[in-house]
Amino acid sequence: MINGKKVVVVMPAYNAEKTLEQTYREIPFDVVDDIILVNDASKDNTVKEAERLGIQHIITHPRNRGYGGNQKSCYNKALEIEADIVVMLHPDYQYTPKLILAMSSIIANELYPVVFGSRILGKGALKGGMPLYKYIANRLLTFTQNVLLNQKLSEYHTGYRAFSRAVLEKVNYEKNNDDFVFDNEMVAQIFDAGFEIGEVTCPTKYFKEASSINLSRSITYGIGVLKVSFGYFFKQLGLFNSPIYQHKK
Repeated sequence: MINGKKVVVVMPAYNAEKTLEQTYREIPFDVVDDIILVNDASKDNTVKEAERLGIQHIITHPRNRGYGGNQKSCYNKALEIEADIVVMLHPDYQYTPKLILAMSSIIANELYPVVFGSRILGKGALKGGMPLYKYIANRLLTFTQNVLLNQKLSEYHTGYRAFSRAVLEKVNYEKNNDDFVFDNEMVAQIFDAGFEIGEVTCPTKYFKEASSINLSRSITYGIGVLKVSFGYFFKQLGLFNSPIYQHKK
């Protein structure tokens, strides 16, 4: 715990057998109270590896629900076990677990209710192996999103995120897409609900076992991001609405 707040790490897993242990061993268990791993119908031994490591909360989807669908299960379980702070950590070791303490502390001390680990703050993205086309797309999309959402984030596309319980109890993430655009729908929901997002610099690691989407799926993702951003923009003008903005509270 931090400041009496229960910290839960959620891991959306798909074929994470080879990297799960390395990720797990770096988690700061002096502040993390529970681990939840959601196995999205992996084709390897992700579940057996999680059981060997002693992860207590393991959920397995009988069929692949997608990255967004996986997160829905993660957050629902975290709320069920009464988490106060929820940190999403990919088990592919692309993001360092060593930032969990810093990200959780920002929320526990009520500085920000949401914290992102940004790969773009600083100069580590390309140095860490981010493909050039993904870096350029990231910068262009982020610029466009900042304009349309009237924000100043350095990155909207990181998978390293921490949330206060209040955020997860209010934003209706169950209404979101089950694919990768889920992340950006959730960002729009967070801002629409009046929450702010803080950022910390996160080192980037790209390697063979780290999960990544291919070019065609990246293009589909980019189009989805633009749709969400323009939808948010027009909503603020009173010209558009969507079920994703029907908050739970």
